[in-house]
Amino acid sequence: MNTPVNVIPFVDLKFQHQPIQLKLEQAIHTVIQQGDYVLGQALSEFEQSFATACGVSHGVGVACGTDAIALGLQACGIGAGDEVILPANTFVATLIGVLRSGATPVFVDCDPDTALIDLNAAERAITGKTRAILPVHLYGQMVSPHHLLDLATNYGLLIFEDAAQAHLAQRDGYRAGSVGTAAAFSFYPSKNLGAFGDGGLLATNEAIISETMRSLRNYGAPRKYYHTDCGINSRLDTLQAAVLNVKLPYLMAWNRDRYHIAQQYDRLLKPLEPFGIVPIQNHSGDGHVYHLYVVRVTADCLIGRDELQTELAAASIQTGIHYPIPCHLQPAFQQMGYHAGDFPHAETLCQEVLSLPMYPGLSEAHIAYVVSTIETLLGSSIPSIADVPVSCSSLVVG
Repeated sequence: MNTPVNVIPFVDLKFQHQPIQLKLEQAIHTVIQQGDYVLGQALSEFEQSFATACGVSHGVGVACGTDAIALGLQACGIGAGDEVILPANTFVATLIGVLRSGATPVFVDCDPDTALIDLNAAERAITGKTRAILPVHLYGQMVSPHHLLDLATNYGLLIFEDAAQAHLAQRDGYRAGSVGTAAAFSFYPSKNLGAFGDGGLLATNEAIISETMRSLRNYGAPRKYYHTDCGINSRLDTLQAAVLNVKLPYLMAWNRDRYHIAQQYDRLLKPLEPFGIVPIQNHSGDGHVYHLYVVRVTADCLIGRDELQTELAAASIQTGIHYPIPCHLQPAFQQMGYHAGDFPHAETLCQEVLSLPMYPGLSEAHIAYVVSTIETLLGSSIPSIADVPVSCSSLVVG
């Protein structure tokens, strides 16, 4: 097995930051000079720029993606007594956001091939109390807008998108954040568009929702010392907005790089699918922005997912698992009454998924080394793999 000179990290932000370091420093310096650290000029500029990029009219910056969901649902009029449908296989922030809004979360299963919410299962879960559906555009791929809109129209549901992993993703002529009534984004540092700390934003075309959200994020005050809502302190810092302003013009190019990296992975991993290494399917073409590149280590693989991850780490390849436990089986939420077996596709995926290194600037040589290492590990367990054409294991990485 060839050995890389350095560890291949799961995420490496240097490719993004080094070429624009002076611009980032200048943007931060400008905020320091102006002294408008809270609700400042850079925030207003970023809110409008990002909203425009998403194809909507309004953006409201908040402290994190979870607050964008919780406060955003409140701003949309969702609360106690309302049911919100969401997928069981998502980051726990989606669930926490629904709970904080006061609404009742209702889980449904996912499509095992795409890991996206199963809209047929969502339709079966609709009751007289269902007010909204919360699709998660997972890994950088959007849930089908046309199918979502058909479902919402037929049952009178509000669509609230969790687009935390899908900055500028596209599908069916829509951009993430422009399908429903509102959408939540996260700017955690490792996101496709990441700040230098936490951050989030609500995107919407509805002026009244935007106005309500601005009040909720600022102690429920539409103007100073006048409180019309029971809000919280959740404001995207001006310094973080300044950083995001600098990075936003590069986002499309970074997303294209991610897509091309995914295409290389797809091509090199194709011979390994019969041996249980199966990439999550892309139904969006080049509209998939690949926040994560995820494979399933299925029952056909004689190496378990956890063992494969350990062996890759020993070969200086960092990987991730998104996510190892579905929301309905997390200890903190047992009172919701769900049990193992309720959502079999989500539960199986949690045992299978493995996220490979993915970031703009990941080299072809490193991609090849990742795949050749997997080939070698499988070859040690499956003698017949020697009959499969070698995709890249002869490439010297350096």
